[in-house]
Amino acid sequence: MKRRTLLATGAGAAMAAALGLPARAQDKTKVGFIYVGPINDGGWTQHHHHSAMEMVHHFGDSVDFVYQENVPEGPDAERAITQMALGGADIIFTTSFGFMDPTVNVAANFPDVKFEHATGYKQADNVSVYSARFYEGRAIQGTLAGRVTKSNKIGYIASVPIPEVIRGINSAYLHAKKVNPDVEFKVIWIFEWLNPAKEADAAKALIEQGCDVVLQHTDSTAPHQAAKEAGGVYTFGQAADMAEYGPMPRISSIIDNWSPYYIERVQAVIDGTWGSVNTWDGIGAGMVGIGEISDAVPAEAKAEAEAMRDAIAAGTYHPFTGPINKQDGSAWLAEGEIANDGDLAGMFFFVEGIEGDIPS
Repeated sequence: MKRRTLLATGAGAAMAAALGLPARAQDKTKVGFIYVGPINDGGWTQHHHHSAMEMVHHFGDSVDFVYQENVPEGPDAERAITQMALGGADIIFTTSFGFMDPTVNVAANFPDVKFEHATGYKQADNVSVYSARFYEGRAIQGTLAGRVTKSNKIGYIASVPIPEVIRGINSAYLHAKKVNPDVEFKVIWIFEWLNPAKEADAAKALIEQGCDVVLQHTDSTAPHQAAKEAGGVYTFGQAADMAEYGPMPRISSIIDNWSPYYIERVQAVIDGTWGSVNTWDGIGAGMVGIGEISDAVPAEAKAEAEAMRDAIAAGTYHPFTGPINKQDGSAWLAEGEIANDGDLAGMFFFVEGIEGDIPS
């Protein structure tokens, strides 16, 4: 168990007892979170905060919880992380990809503070990284999208061009194409994680282009509202269930479940066993959840998607299993070959069949 300095130790504690004075209990572990969006965004940040609150509930009075929301990626993030470290945080979770360099920079100045960065790849002695295999959930979404589309046009609202987002697009497309060879994908980049106005505009533009299924890797519920207003368009919850839009347009979701990880890592700080790790878990470990599939989906398609979910969880199916070619037609994975984590982590290409370029 981690021990912090006490006001009364040894003879001092005995003196306090003799005088009838209470001895001070062990200091709380101070846990901080830096969020890129508001805690009520309905998606990414809200679910990180929800998981953080489950962690707080687990530990009760033994932790002191602090957070800052709406922190822009870049220099503002470095200032916010520094202020939290100066405020006495023992461990700080920074929950957006663009917080990576600011986290590493601040960690170098506070070697006794533990840092946990979500979705990045840069580690240090006091910096861990963690992420979820969202592409597993995208495979299930793609399967459902390919089955329910009537126009054979599927739209995808993409946030920022990093491997995490590109993996998701590729996985969704491959699985939509597998069940429906006639599908085509239309991708719109908004270059932000959260911007409800841009997300709504992108959804409307995709719907105007004939897309009757819209997937998103953005944080708000605005695309669902746009789809609801249009009618006859299917959507999927992102990061959170977004069940308030079910059974239509939202027909399923990817749910981020960070709380077990947060509990484990805070416990390691309390126990004095914390070490830098790289964690990348998915459906099998429970870090990626699949929201209930709406009855608006045909029973056969629902069963097919659920079977894929179970196979991924059991490790008997991998979403990136060959044969798969790159967009230019060159071979990437041979028949039966499974992509390794290194290739997936650095993925910066579209697979064959997706039109358009990845922004540089």
